[in-house]
Amino acid sequence: MAWIYLFFAGLLEIAWATGMKQSAGFTRLWPSIFTLVTMTGSFLLLAAAMRSLPLGTAYAVWTGIGTLGAFVLGIVLMGEPVTALRLGAAGLILSGIVLMKMAT
Repeated sequence: MAWIYLFFAGLLEIAWATGMKQSAGFTRLWPSIFTLVTMTGSFLLLAAAMRSLPLGTAYAVWTGIGTLGAFVLGIVLMGEPVTALRLGAAGLILSGIVLMKMAT
C-alpha cells in the first residue's frame, strides 16, 4: 500500500508544481488554491508512505516522479525544448527511480 500512496503523492507533486507555475508566483487565486490543495495532499500521502518505506527511497522516488512528470508537462503544455541532453537526464532519473524500487 505504501508504494501506491507514494505513486499518488508523486502525481500530486506534478499537479502542484504545474499549478505553481500557473499561479504566477501566487498572484492568481485559483491556481494558487489548486497548488496549496494538491501540495497538502502530496505531503500527506508521502507521509503515509514513509510509515513503512525508508526515508531515502520514499523521498527519492517521490521527487523523481514529480521531476519527470513536470519535465513531460513542461514539454507538452508549455513548449519547453526537447534536446538529447535533457532526454538523457530524464532517462537517468527514471533509471534511478527503478533502481530505488528494486533495492527496497
